[in-house]
Amino acid sequence: MTDNENETKVETWQWTPRTALGRLILEGKMTSIDEVFAQGFKIREPEIVDILLPDMKNKVLDISIVQKQTDAGEKTSFKSVVVVGNHDGFVGLGVGVARQVRAAIEKGIINAKLNITPVRRGCGSWQCDCGGTHSLPYKVVGKSGSVRVKIIPGPKGIGIVAGEVAKDIIGFAGVNDCWTKSFGSTRTMHSYAFATFNALKNTYRILPPKEWTG
Repeated sequence: MTDNENETKVETWQWTPRTALGRLILEGKMTSIDEVFAQGFKIREPEIVDILLPDMKNKVLDISIVQKQTDAGEKTSFKSVVVVGNHDGFVGLGVGVARQVRAAIEKGIINAKLNITPVRRGCGSWQCDCGGTHSLPYKVVGKSGSVRVKIIPGPKGIGIVAGEVAKDIIGFAGVNDCWTKSFGSTRTMHSYAFATFNALKNTYRILPPKEWTG
């Protein structure tokens, strides 16, 4: 047994689930993240993602200062926007606010794991139609605040044609080729990021004809 394997087992053993889903996973009665979403469970514990998607990566998209006026004076906190994903069909986006930068990032990672969503991938570009999973199967649109983001399937090799924030989120989902169009106040990073995330989330809400069952 390697040190990493031992560390993972110890952490799993120390975790005490607070939800029915957590208990099912800890008891080994549910072993797949796909099964979790297929049965409509809501993920309420970040440890569930740690166990079922151990290869998750994260990236801080933005750190900003939040100031609040109180009776005792001005209170300053830090706000982080963090993306997590396995570059293979699962992505999450979260926000964390705390008095210290490190704590804000840790909260953002936890919230991103709780917001994890599957992303349906495919090849919906008429220029390619290779049948692979390098892009999306169809166009999707996401909204957040005044911002709308449209993601359009692209042919293999075109890359992710998007702004830096959207490119990171789409890439963490495992989508390699697409175009994007954005509308509204895209300088508002929070809204732009969540509009992109919501567009990816919408891929799972639409079932393509090839996956229909009679």
